[in-house]
Amino acid sequence: MTSKLTRQAPDDERLEVFPDFPPRDDMQNIIHLHQEGYLAALSYHFGRSDSTLVLVEVPVYWHPSRYARIPDVIIAFNINQPAVIARNGYSIDEIGKPPDFVLEIASPTTARNDYTQKRLDYAAFGIPEYWRFDPSGGNLYDAPLAGDRLLGNAYLPIDIIHTNDGNHWGHSEALNLDICWQSGRLRWWNPATQAYLETHDEVAEARLAEREARLAAEARVRELEAELARRQST
Repeated sequence: MTSKLTRQAPDDERLEVFPDFPPRDDMQNIIHLHQEGYLAALSYHFGRSDSTLVLVEVPVYWHPSRYARIPDVIIAFNINQPAVIARNGYSIDEIGKPPDFVLEIASPTTARNDYTQKRLDYAAFGIPEYWRFDPSGGNLYDAPLAGDRLLGNAYLPIDIIHTNDGNHWGHSEALNLDICWQSGRLRWWNPATQAYLETHDEVAEARLAEREARLAAEARVRELEAELARRQST
């Protein structure tokens, strides 16, 4: 089992820009994050400030001399976001705190590691919440949706609600959002507004509906103006 690492003061001479890592060889992030537009949706939801980080595949280190883990989604609040971007990675020593939330999306090549060794490592890093989403419904992970909350030095499972229609929900205290497995899709539910964070398609459809309503209203105004002008001329 990975032991809890000891925090050290950052050594500026060793905290150089982190190396690039090879890209993933699957399409899970593209399908469930980028194509849906959830990175932008989450960034807007949390305010898009320089003190909030919402990114994918950012290497997380205790120190460059130690190993790194690269979660599919990393969210951190009250941190120096530009420093993470400049370093090309998240150094817990330099930032002064671990990320608040990480999530992994199952892929055939990395699935088992995500819910075994990575789970131990993220707990050792001190990350308060670790979530796993399996679009296959549990063929790759041990469950379609699972979350862990740190208690002391170890993770305890977060309660997951299994609905009658075969979907799965769990609440993230770190984000104050519900994370949902909905027919194999990753969704984010805002309890405050009682609505999902919108995908790119949903935003586009709403804008199209607004445009069509505006054009219809403008056409109706023109009709009324034409009718009024006709009556005044007779």
